[in-house]
Amino acid sequence: MTRVFSKIKITVYCLLLLSVVAGCDESYTPKPKGYFRIELPEKQYSGYEPQGCDYSFELPAYAAVAPYNDSVAEPCWKYIRFPRYKAEIFLSYKKVDNNVATYIEDAHTLAFKHSVKADIIDETLIETPNRVYGIIYDIGGNAASPLQFYVTDSTRHFIRGALYFNHPPQPDSLEPVVNFLREDVIRLVSTTMWK
Repeated sequence: MTRVFSKIKITVYCLLLLSVVAGCDESYTPKPKGYFRIELPEKQYSGYEPQGCDYSFELPAYAAVAPYNDSVAEPCWKYIRFPRYKAEIFLSYKKVDNNVATYIEDAHTLAFKHSVKADIIDETLIETPNRVYGIIYDIGGNAASPLQFYVTDSTRHFIRGALYFNHPPQPDSLEPVVNFLREDVIRLVSTTMWK
């Protein structure tokens, strides 16, 4: 009886050892770092026409406009803030007086200053029925501003915008928000009207 018990004991130990060895087939990898799910609100827009400025466009309901207060600020420069995402679009407006090429070159230069940190800079041409022309710069990678744009009628008005986040850039975690806010920039651009 002890001999049978001893054989059963050895068989159980062998099966246990075999299952441990077979179970160690796969290598262990730690769980990758994840980010919290970001709830994005429904898109709802309303018209925005700043007093004393020669432009208007549509803004999302979750955006707030604030004046740009700085020593170099001009009256129609604004911040479009998205508090929920700690993001803002810096918007500057200039009247054109045979100098639109200078403003376009400045906008291009400011966008491409991010090429040091950017993986890619894509340019999307803009042309709307409202006689608004321009470019949206999608700046991929670890750049401070993932999205910039300018619009103009090429004779009298010029607007430049740049999206910034109030925290260090992390392209992987910000991508859903950047794509979400890009839709708002497209709406802003496509609804821009000049006075």
